[in-house]
Amino acid sequence: MRSKWLGLILVLCSVATRAESLVVTPAEMQQWEEHRFAGSTRYTLVEMDGREALQAQCAAGEASGRYLRRSIDLTETPVLEWSWRVDDVLDGVDERTRDGDDYPARVYVVYEHRVLRWRTRALNYVWASEQPAGSDWPNAFARQAHMIAVRSGEPDAPGWFREQRNVRDDFRRYHGRDIDEIQVVAIMTDCDNAGQALEGWYGRIRFLSEDQADLERHREN
Repeated sequence: MRSKWLGLILVLCSVATRAESLVVTPAEMQQWEEHRFAGSTRYTLVEMDGREALQAQCAAGEASGRYLRRSIDLTETPVLEWSWRVDDVLDGVDERTRDGDDYPARVYVVYEHRVLRWRTRALNYVWASEQPAGSDWPNAFARQAHMIAVRSGEPDAPGWFREQRNVRDDFRRYHGRDIDEIQVVAIMTDCDNAGQALEGWYGRIRFLSEDQADLERHREN
């Protein structure tokens, strides 16, 4: 299977627009542009547990993502917040290899270097099947993308999880880059390498200031 990342990074690079904050509903995510790797993951707007969700389903051999080109100002809103749900994961895969580079859910961001395209970098926040939560590794196809296991395995009980990541801090940590903005936000549920079907659900995605993120965490607690 050809690289998901080298080709995708080139496709997503775009002319920069004014950096801004971002709040996206599942209905809006359904309208994002599609990039296909092998067949097409089905993204369907549904109601799940009384909330609007984007359901993603792929059969073995299928993989496509949805993405938005939008410059996000990380000096003002560095914290990416999203919610997702996964009930089942893959069996017997090693996500560090090309054969195991499939995930029931992933949310990722891309920094585009506008002059030196080979310096473009991506962060992938994934729900892993085998790699433990908190682990990270270079993508098996392209080292420009770094994988971060935010969650792993089947949850103890089905339900939604809300996540927050400081994207600016993560670019410093995993790519050694101090960046002011990113240009692409994307989601993907993919089944083209491991030969197994997958399903996941995505809720709202938004970028927050550090103060807003702290407030949201306190409300949750």
